[in-house]
Amino acid sequence: MQYTITTSAVKAAIQASQDHLLAIQHSEGYWWSELESNVTMTAEVILLHKIWKTDAERPFHKAETYLRCQQREHGGWELFYGDGGDLSTSVEAYMALRLLDVSATDPALEAARHFILDKGGMARCRIFTKFHLALIGCYPWDGVPSIPPWVMLFPTWFPFTIYELSSWARGSTVPLLIVFDQKPVFPVDPAIQLDELYADPAAKAHPSLPRSGGLADGFVLLDGLFKLMERFDLVPFRHRGLRAAERWVLERQEATGDWGGIIPAMLNSLLALRTMNYGPDDPIVARGIEAVDRFTIETSDLLRVQPCVSPVWDTALVMRALSASGLPAQHPGLVRAGEWLLSKQILDYGDWAVKNRNGKPGAWAFEFENRFYPDVDDTAVVVMALATVSLAKVSPAEERRKQVAMERAVAWTLSMQCRAGGWAAFDLDNDQAWLNSLPYADLKAMIDPNTADVTARVLEMLGRLGHSGNATQIERALEYLIREQEAEGCWFGRWGVNYIYGTSGALSALAWIAPERHSGAIEKGARWLLQCQNPDGGWGESCHSYTNPAARGVGRSTASQSAWAMIGLLAFAGLTPMNESLAVSALERAAAYLVNTQQSDGTWEEADFTGTGFPGHFYLKYHLYQQHFPLTALSGYASRRAASPNNC
Repeated sequence: MQYTITTSAVKAAIQASQDHLLAIQHSEGYWWSELESNVTMTAEVILLHKIWKTDAERPFHKAETYLRCQQREHGGWELFYGDGGDLSTSVEAYMALRLLDVSATDPALEAARHFILDKGGMARCRIFTKFHLALIGCYPWDGVPSIPPWVMLFPTWFPFTIYELSSWARGSTVPLLIVFDQKPVFPVDPAIQLDELYADPAAKAHPSLPRSGGLADGFVLLDGLFKLMERFDLVPFRHRGLRAAERWVLERQEATGDWGGIIPAMLNSLLALRTMNYGPDDPIVARGIEAVDRFTIETSDLLRVQPCVSPVWDTALVMRALSASGLPAQHPGLVRAGEWLLSKQILDYGDWAVKNRNGKPGAWAFEFENRFYPDVDDTAVVVMALATVSLAKVSPAEERRKQVAMERAVAWTLSMQCRAGGWAAFDLDNDQAWLNSLPYADLKAMIDPNTADVTARVLEMLGRLGHSGNATQIERALEYLIREQEAEGCWFGRWGVNYIYGTSGALSALAWIAPERHSGAIEKGARWLLQCQNPDGGWGESCHSYTNPAARGVGRSTASQSAWAMIGLLAFAGLTPMNESLAVSALERAAAYLVNTQQSDGTWEEADFTGTGFPGHFYLKYHLYQQHFPLTALSGYASRRAASPNNC
């Protein structure tokens, strides 16, 4: 075969990528890069500090510069790069700039106002945007759903408790029980009104919750009853519920000040404390605000806020990439990373134990500290990363410690298998879909059901470790994964964009765990990837694929998504010579794409968001995805090519 990319060029690209990743490893052993989202994180942090009156202590002139830089030509701000602008995101950015004393007549805000009004105005924003506006009197509390505090008091045997909410919804909602009950309006400086953002001025005087038919409309009627009870102070068990919510919030603060490891839970918890008249010097508040500051990225002229931090996730994925690229198991960089990961294993019971009565601690979370919310996806990746490193040269005891840690993690993961056969991210059987019909739930992210991508990750982990003894659980998971395959052959990607991500993971899992039994599903998935390849040799898929089926697998090529497709196709190609012959040309063109788009410093650039928070509503850009996934893909390609009898 005549290759269009030379072996030496592939090797040079791998070496350059290795050098870059090793150069940016932190001295403690971990890797960590920015986790980017939209401007609402920064806007809401500005609002928080205005409410606490701690804004003067922070260089928010840099945040103004950041917000201005992120505004697009159409006048709005985006959920993800190139989305055409989003109403709620734009309203929050407008609010933040006004709080920073930018005049409503500023050309940037005039352009934003036109964009917002063209989209229907402030009355059509999401509930969370309206809630933030209500805190400073820019939107009436009557237009925000009620959440009765007595929901905190339901016993564990009751059909619904707060533990039926997803971990992220739970951590954000419990503090809001306090805020929504009190309905505070905080004075801020400068005092602002945003009446100019109403397309229909009557909407402010007569706010209403959106109706979408069916169950959702029933909840809107119920919300009216809740508001009537609030008006006449007839809310049952109100004070007991509020005390329970306060206690829950205080108990779940980490020693580092974080709540849940995510900005929404942290901000809402601090807003609840402000509502209850805690002072800024209270140690709980002080360390909470310090934790928010740690999510801030400040440069010489910009300030922006991340929704979360991802060091455990970044470290494990980089380790896997470096190991795949040929670094020996005793390499000092891998050893330091392995020891750091071991130090982050969570040996405490968290919220997951409310529904999982059998599992024992031993998992990992996404962040530096998050003992209440370890997750299945991180844990599976960490286990696979630890399997690539040897700590025997550190000491035999350290290697044994690693093995025990992996065993605990696998046992915990198996205990988290859901009724449907798959795995969710944070909880067991967190699947009461009716919760997404609540007026409060317009992000449609109130639950955490099992998903194909997380299930595939667990199956890949079990396959790589040779856990054939868990045959019954593996069988249930395989049945679930096969059921989730779309008619076209692809799999949905809940946590990465989107079908390219899901399909790559499913192919990797099936190739490890059941290649013969499910050869048909594997081939169907591989053929879907092959037909999605772009003329330049890469793959791409926009976040639009979450709302538009025609956008599945369609988009300009990116380094991370091209790497995912390659990883899936390499798993397929490695099973039979026929598979290899079917995929070899596509893999060759994909390798050439990655090599030719690599920068001189060994990195890749991409503007697109390829991570997912809430499909359709919130997206992420992991700044290390475009670095380590291409290394993994090129390394796998180089190994396949070296093993090919046609290698030249």
